[in-house]
Amino acid sequence: MTPGRGDDHAGSADSAGVPWGGRTLPSTGFEGDDGTRPPSLDAALGQGDAVLVEGLRGVRLLVPVTAVPGEAETDMAVVLLDHPDGRTALPVFSSLGDLAAFDPSLRPVPVTSERAAEAAVTERAHLMVLDCASDHAVEIRPSMMWALAQRQPWTPAHEDPFVRTAVHGALSTHDEVIEHSLEPGDAPGLLVVELVLVPGLSRERLESLVTDVGERLASDGELRARVDEMSFRVR
Repeated sequence: MTPGRGDDHAGSADSAGVPWGGRTLPSTGFEGDDGTRPPSLDAALGQGDAVLVEGLRGVRLLVPVTAVPGEAETDMAVVLLDHPDGRTALPVFSSLGDLAAFDPSLRPVPVTSERAAEAAVTERAHLMVLDCASDHAVEIRPSMMWALAQRQPWTPAHEDPFVRTAVHGALSTHDEVIEHSLEPGDAPGLLVVELVLVPGLSRERLESLVTDVGERLASDGELRARVDEMSFRVR
């Protein structure tokens, strides 16, 4: 990933060349924190998405900020990254060491994972990336970020009852569909809607069906928040 807006901090000098002396960050309730990785999060790393989300709940993360000169005083800007696929990501860190490995000139703001997810939404980031300069870096995908920000449980889309109901409703008006199922895709976060269709369905009719169903599902805001990516497959 490459630096995005709010992230002009090359060199050993402090970000934007603005001295930090005399300025303080607001209290966040973690004054006694030693800056090491929270044990529950450490145990969750590498254990799969569901375990990761549960391990993130309520733990302290570090959101990096950079100094930006304002008209009257220095302002703080949240650092964002440009994801290779064009999306915007909010980097978050589990420890001071992981933040320093990325850029020691940035200043950490300790917040709960839920507050970090809220900040990502506010900054219009599409996802969060945990410890992006480490060998255990992991993406916190949109559905996971949304669940944290909403203080809601996270369920893989193919196992989510809300998603199952929404997909069934979108397909129920199409007699061409004999049956369907929800399956996990090969890519992380990909939901595959597998369709069994009546024999002899033309390519044009299939494309029309998929377009209609896709548009119906895309109009459901909560479904979009629960599904990172979706594709259709005919069986």
